Order: sequence, then structure tokens, then C-alpha cells
Amino acid sequence: MKFNSLSILGSLAFLIFACSPPQQETKEMTDDDMRAKAIELAQKFILTDGHVDLPYKMVDDGHLKNGTVEDVSVRTEGGNFDFPRAKEGGLDAPFMSIYIPSRYQETGGAKDFADSLITMVEKIESTYPDHFEVAKDPAKVEKIVGEGKIALPMGMENGAPIEDDLANVAYFKKRGISYITLTHGKDNQISDSSYDTTRTWNGLSEFGEQVVKEMNRVGIMVDISHVSDSAFYDVMAITKAPAIASHSSCRFFTPGWERNMHDDMIKRLAENEGVIQINFGSSFLDSLSNDKFGQIRDKVRQYQEDNELADGDSAISAYNTQLKAELNPYSTVERVADHIDRVVELAGIDYVGIGSDYDGVGDSLPEGLKDVSQYPNLIFELLKRGYSDEDIEKICYKNVWRVWNKVLEIAEKS
Repeated sequence: MKFNSLSILGSLAFLIFACSPPQQETKEMTDDDMRAKAIELAQKFILTDGHVDLPYKMVDDGHLKNGTVEDVSVRTEGGNFDFPRAKEGGLDAPFMSIYIPSRYQETGGAKDFADSLITMVEKIESTYPDHFEVAKDPAKVEKIVGEGKIALPMGMENGAPIEDDLANVAYFKKRGISYITLTHGKDNQISDSSYDTTRTWNGLSEFGEQVVKEMNRVGIMVDISHVSDSAFYDVMAITKAPAIASHSSCRFFTPGWERNMHDDMIKRLAENEGVIQINFGSSFLDSLSNDKFGQIRDKVRQYQEDNELADGDSAISAYNTQLKAELNPYSTVERVADHIDRVVELAGIDYVGIGSDYDGVGDSLPEGLKDVSQYPNLIFELLKRGYSDEDIEKICYKNVWRVWNKVLEIAEKS
């Protein structure tokens, strides 16, 4: 049975190294004992994941067009998420990503598309009510988990659906959105993107500043994953509530890649009492993996041109698979733990969580974390490194709960 708690953790001093010393019993445990304990802790603690791209995967699979949802109440062949595997891994509260591709900023229709994805998540609940239920706050998650179901909180990836109307912030709050990633792959009306060199606003736009303040007012977490460095610091200067990075990792391991957070940003986020939730994608974890995936993309593109193959030709897929087998671009669960170590070293145990990006990073997931059944492998690695049960509980959910509850508390007082 999961341990439930509605308490909000008090914040610790920023410069204190908060990771507890290894427990004596852990030192004396065998690997088999620690693996068993990792499974036990995954089942005991609420486990939240800041970013799972199941809704958009269903779009890619044709479900939105057909007005259906995938039957994720049973074990599925594809993808990274379903109810049986989530239960095996101890996952209780995966934030469903309401992902809005950047093209909607050019074509229009971002708000309508976001609404359709939210409706899809609601349909998962109504179609499989014994397995899933939408959640809008931590207390609701704990109630759902106590009933043996999986809670489905929602975060909107890309603020484009706000369009140019500030009232849409409150609108999406009512629809169940608990965080908004301010932008995605391109600069939008709110913020510059880490992937876009245009630097339209050199940070946040004036409208973006209003959006952040309105998110504080209505109780939506501000998510700084995907934004440019300048936009991050603009958010830190404006927000009255803690922020999150729902699915980012440490730039220390991927030098020069702005999509991840550099050390000073992690420290500043901790000063804000926020949380960085580590992304599992191999390209986020290791420069070598990033380089190898780049080589594979280049080789596949050249192969397609040389052989005059149309997009989708099976020969392209076969060649891609062959290259991945030869180059082995995948990172490891140990490297994910390295990223957690780095955040703890820089800021303390209270400022790190999990944001896998399952169903959003293709087949780039690291060895040992290929789907939602494998979170115990990460807990095992943390136990090996001396993390205490209390530390792991914070990483699993308490750090995120602290932020989420604080954001709601600030909104109530607004």
C-alpha cells in the first residue's frame, strides 16, 4: 500500500547538502537485497513522473482522428506506458503531456488542439474508470492512489494555446492543467526557446511576463523546460511561486546544449524552491549519446539520398536499426543517477525529481529504463550510492508535492 501524506515539507537552507548519509542496513545489504528493497520502495512511496507523452502518442497512432483512445488498461506492445507496467514499476501519477507542436503557432488552432488532447485524457478516465482518474492537485492524487488507481495530472507542453488572451490561463486551469511549459521548439508569443536561435524576445516577451504572473495567480506551475537561458532568468526574476523543470537534465554532462540546465541555473532554481525533474532520454544524459544519435541521423539521411528512397521506406528503418546496433548510442540508468547526484551536490536533495519523457523520446531511452516498469532500477542505483529511504521518497514525489502545494497556496492567497 502506498504511503499517503498531505503535509508540505518545510524548505531547508539552500547551501546545506541535504542528502542523508548511507544507512547502515543498506551498507550491509547484498545487491539482491537492495533490488528487492528498491521494488518495495517503488510500491510503498507515491511515484510521480513530470512528463509522459501518451496523449500525443495516441495522436500519432490515429486515435484522435478516430475519436478513440488506446487501451492502456492492459499491457500494450508499443510505447512506454500502460497500466500493468506502471503498476509493476510503482508509477502512480504520470503527468500527461498536452503537447502542442510549434507548427500551431504558425497555422493557428493551438487552443483547439490542446482542448482535444485534454478531452482525450478525460476519455481515458471515462473509458477505464477502474484504472485511471484525472487529478488536479496532490490531495486528489493521494485519494486516487489510495483506491488502487493511477492518477493522471496534466501539464501543457508549449504555452502557444494561451494565444494572445491572458484569460486562457485561467481557462486551462479549469480544464485541469497543472503546469505549462512556456514554449517548445521555437520562440512563441511568450518566450524564447532553447532550440531556436532567433531570440525573438531575448528572454520573455512582455506578454510572457504577464502570463507568468497570471499562472502564479491561478495556481499553475511555471515550467522552464525548453526555454532559453535568458527566459529562465526572466522567470526567476518575476515568479512569486516555485517553478519546475518538468523534463530537463544537467548541462554538466552535455556541455553547450542549452536544452539542459547548467549548474548556476540549477542553483537558482533551488533558491526559488523549485525542482528539476531529470529527463531519461539518452541525448539528455550524455554528450557521447547525443553525438552518436547525430551520426546515425546523418548516415540515415545520406543513405536515403544515395538510394533515392521515399520517406517511410522499410529499407531506411532497417538501416537505422543496423546503425544503432553497431554504434550503441544508448545511455544507462547509472547516468540518470549521476544527474541526480549532480543536482544534490549543487543544491541538495530537496530540488530533484523524475521527468522521464516516456513516449516522447522515441527509442533513445537508456539501458535499464526502457519503460515505466523499470523505475525500481533507478531506485536500486540510488540505494547503492547511499541514498536513504527519506531521500528516495523526496525524489519520488515529495519534492514535487512541496512545489505543487506551494503554488496552490500562493494562488489561494492572491
